[in-house]
Amino acid sequence: MPPRGHPDSPPGAPQGHPYPQSGPPPAYPYPRSGPPPGYPYPQSGPPPGYPYPPVYGPVRPPRAAPSRARNILRGLYNPLYAAQRAFRPARPGIVNDPEVRKLQLWRTGLGLVAWVGLMVTYNAVASADDVQGVASERLDQSWSSVLVLVCTFPVVVGAFVAAAREGLRRVYLRRALRPLGSVLAIMASMGTSALAMAPELAGLRDAVGLPGRIAIVVLFLWALGFALYGIGLSLVHVFRTADIHEVLPPILAGVLVWEMALLDVITGSYDQVPAGARVVFILGAPVTVTALSCWELYRLRRNHGLTLRTALGR
Repeated sequence: MPPRGHPDSPPGAPQGHPYPQSGPPPAYPYPRSGPPPGYPYPQSGPPPGYPYPPVYGPVRPPRAAPSRARNILRGLYNPLYAAQRAFRPARPGIVNDPEVRKLQLWRTGLGLVAWVGLMVTYNAVASADDVQGVASERLDQSWSSVLVLVCTFPVVVGAFVAAAREGLRRVYLRRALRPLGSVLAIMASMGTSALAMAPELAGLRDAVGLPGRIAIVVLFLWALGFALYGIGLSLVHVFRTADIHEVLPPILAGVLVWEMALLDVITGSYDQVPAGARVVFILGAPVTVTALSCWELYRLRRNHGLTLRTALGR
């Protein structure tokens, strides 16, 4: 080792330094690991001199999102998946409140149970034919709800877009393409039933021959599953109008249920039920849905700062 003061001598503490110095002793033959002395940032991992190497679990790579072609292929053989893609809101950054969705499902289930109980209590179901008639009536009511929603959709959405500020109108009109596509999808699925069963189209079914009739039956069965599941999703998500703005579904749902209640009064639904029970049953759905819609708007304002006024840019 060269003497102290030589240009090649290792650095050390100055003469008379009162404190011991950290680090390896002079002429330490191995390179020192770790940060240099005075490194200002804390180091992660085991402390210096720890005799065991750190052990980390295997890190899975993130799952790649399915491609568009794969989603289309899956929708071709699974109509329920296609209905989910068509009728559930999917705008990036959309606010989704799971508590409100849970209450909507409970409200739908309890409404169905109450409707079945009302029919059984007043002897609407007494035989297998009555069961078929009640199921057909319930399906017709669901179709009627969807048709009323289809007619109400452009009115409410058009009024909402027209009331928005100029800069927001183009944004909302662009966002309305997906809800409009869901409306067209449910109408097209309804049209396949006419293609398969309408007497007026019997000549067309005969003209395409056996392969064509098989294709029509397969298309009808696919469209039937798509439409039945799509009806439920359309009523819960209100034709995915949350893709336009989150405040639209509760507003549109409130308008829809009062229209359906008015339609029940005009058409004389549940005429076999006493007047008092019929009034309670007809008004129960709109009152419940209106309360739920108001609570949803309250949660959107309290938890997410979304109000009708801010949605319109006013």
